[in-house]
Amino acid sequence: MNIETRKIEFVQAFLNLQSEELISQFEKLLKKAKQSEKELKPFTMEELHERIAKSEDDFENGRFKTQEELEKISSNW
Repeated sequence: MNIETRKIEFVQAFLNLQSEELISQFEKLLKKAKQSEKELKPFTMEELHERIAKSEDDFENGRFKTQEELEKISSNW
């Protein structure tokens, strides 16, 4: 299913909603998504190279967590 078809089906389903509370939730979600989209900007090549260098330095100097450590931390949430 392409994106145009998905949008049409979504709009049709949205138009059939009767709950003001559900419509309000969709409005908040859309507003939040638009705000997040505005805040996102791609990194420049220089920024990417700086991040790579910092990550490699962190790894070489033991400043990292293993997957097991991250899973343990996230399971406590």
